[in-house]
Order: sequence, then C-alpha cells, then structure tokens
Amino acid sequence: MASAPRFLLLQARNPNDPVREEERQAFVVAAGLPDDAVVTHDLLQGPPPRAMWQAFDGLFVGGSGEYNLSDGSCPHLAATLDFLLEVVAAGKPMFASCFGFQMLAVALGGTVERDVHRAEIGTFPITLTREGRADDLFGQLPPRFWAQLGHKEHVTRFPFAKAVLLARSERSPYQALRIPGAPIWATQFHPELDQQRNLDRLLRYRDLYVAHLGEAGFQALLDQFRPSPAADELLPRFLYLVFGWLGPRWKHNHGSGGA
Repeated sequence: MASAPRFLLLQARNPNDPVREEERQAFVVAAGLPDDAVVTHDLLQGPPPRAMWQAFDGLFVGGSGEYNLSDGSCPHLAATLDFLLEVVAAGKPMFASCFGFQMLAVALGGTVERDVHRAEIGTFPITLTREGRADDLFGQLPPRFWAQLGHKEHVTRFPFAKAVLLARSERSPYQALRIPGAPIWATQFHPELDQQRNLDRLLRYRDLYVAHLGEAGFQALLDQFRPSPAADELLPRFLYLVFGWLGPRWKHNHGSGGA
C-alpha cells in the first residue's frame, strides 16, 4: 500500500475525558501511522453510519471510560453490538482492544461480568493458546509475553462457535480472539499502550485508587508495570499483515523487510 491506511477509532468516552485524545494518539504512535490517518467516532452518539465506516480502510475499537458492559451503562449498546456484527459479516479489517474486545465477544454471543478481585491493572504475562501459536498474526509473537492491561470486567463465556481463542492469562482466561477467515482481531489487553502510557493512565486516577487501596496498595499497583516489547509490536504487525504497510517506526526497528 503506497499510502497509509486510514482508520476510524470507535470510543465510548465522555466529551471531557482527556483520554479521548490520548487514546487516539496511542493508536497512532503504536501503529506507526501518520497523525491524520486515525479519526475518532463517539459511540455515545451511536454507531457510525455505514457510509462513514466503509469510507475507511479499517477500524480500531478502543476504551469506554466510565461505561461498562456488565451494567448496560453504555448508551446505544444494542445498536453498537448489531453494528459490530455487520462489520464482521462484511469482513472489514478491525482491531479492538479492552472494551472493544468485550463488546465483540458479547455481540458474538459471549458474556461479560465484573469481578474486581481478578482485575488486571499493570503489566501481566499473556500465554498463547495452540490456535494462537498457529495464527497468522499472533503466531509471530513469543508463546508467552508481557502486555499492558487495565480492566475489572472479564469475558466469562467465550463465543467459541464464532471466534477463535488466541490467548489467556492467569486471572482472565479469555484474552484475545480472531474471527475465522477475516482480518479481525481483538484483545483484552492494550497493544496500543506501552509501559509509560499505561502508567500515565493509571496516574490520572491516583486519588481514586489511593482512597480505595491506600498508599501501600497503590504502590503495589505501580510495581506491576514493566516493558511489553512483544505486545508493542502487535499493531504494526497487524498493519503489515493486512495492508502491507510499513510505518516509520517499524522500518527503523526492523528494516524494510517487514515481519
């Protein structure tokens, strides 16, 4: 592809949430795309019209701020789930993380529940399944690697009839999926966040965590952060695999030979 692919980033974040733009920037930088190649759409206003999303080469699905699936608090949720099924049926290239992973799992027939005792906030090891090790994209990663996470809700029933399970973690057994035969992947972890971006996001909510956990508990959270070099390469590998796009950072780190 001569020019960079253009992506529509779907978010469910309040207008005053500073993470809205930070998340867009995170996808831009992590994927190695030009700044103008990622445009956001606010899911709080409903899913994007067909003409809008079809005008982009692919879709990213990001986070949700204060909205959850378990309590149905996200506006226009039913319409958004139907929209995701339309995207799947069309085979539109898509990469969804965290809330996007959860929404896609539910759209396909899975379930999501809130369990703060199994929360993953920080950097955790992810293990590929047998199918993950054989996957076109995930098979390029080590069988076990570190990834950035930040979630309290978990997929508790996986839609095995419609998706392939690619990865798991100790606390959350469903960490990544692919739609068979389509360029669509999703992860519970955040490949768009490196260690520093994930830490910065946690520090935005420092007072809330300290009030709940105390200073010692918050420090224990901070101690769970570490680099995630393999997961950091997932989005550039996705772009190369699907579009043949070699971003500047990917070329610098790996040369012009791609993956």
